[in-house]
Amino acid sequence: MIKYRYPIYLASKSPRRKKLLKLLNFNVKLVSFQFEEYDNVKLKPYRLVKQLSLEKLEAALIRKRKGIYITADTIVVHGNKVLNKPLDEQDAFKMLSFLSNKTHTVYTGFCVYNSVNNKLINDYEKTRVTFRKLDKDEIWDYIASGSPMDKAGAYGIQDDYGAVFIKKINGCYYNVVGLPLTKVFQSILKVV
Repeated sequence: MIKYRYPIYLASKSPRRKKLLKLLNFNVKLVSFQFEEYDNVKLKPYRLVKQLSLEKLEAALIRKRKGIYITADTIVVHGNKVLNKPLDEQDAFKMLSFLSNKTHTVYTGFCVYNSVNNKLINDYEKTRVTFRKLDKDEIWDYIASGSPMDKAGAYGIQDDYGAVFIKKINGCYYNVVGLPLTKVFQSILKVV
């Protein structure tokens, strides 16, 4: 695949993003950093996720290691409403009830940065996701599993139970998981 002598650093707490990059046979090292996520309703969703991924990159670069850095931020949007990670179980229930029987858009902004040659790509992907009508009891059963609590929109397409909420998707499946794999891979090729 890609021959590169420096490591690839993933600046993300998401185990799903690390797992996706391992699909490409990358030896990924996690980089910890401090970042407070926020909403900016004045920005269009694609601008917001690009901005957040760029700010995460700036926070991660404090480590000053040589290699390729990858950051990302995912949000779920329906109309003008942005759904990040739920605050608690009640919030997760509200989100999933809100998404029931509707089509929403998942946006992921990402950065791929080579700290050796200073090449940067800051891009995004969007995917349309349609939920079937959800029953109140199945929403609570899913919340009881704990799975929705660390995911934008309070669901995971890759989860064994969250997956059955989805009627159809239009766009990149991996984007809904949390990292648009094809675009990220092509970006890595461009910065090496």
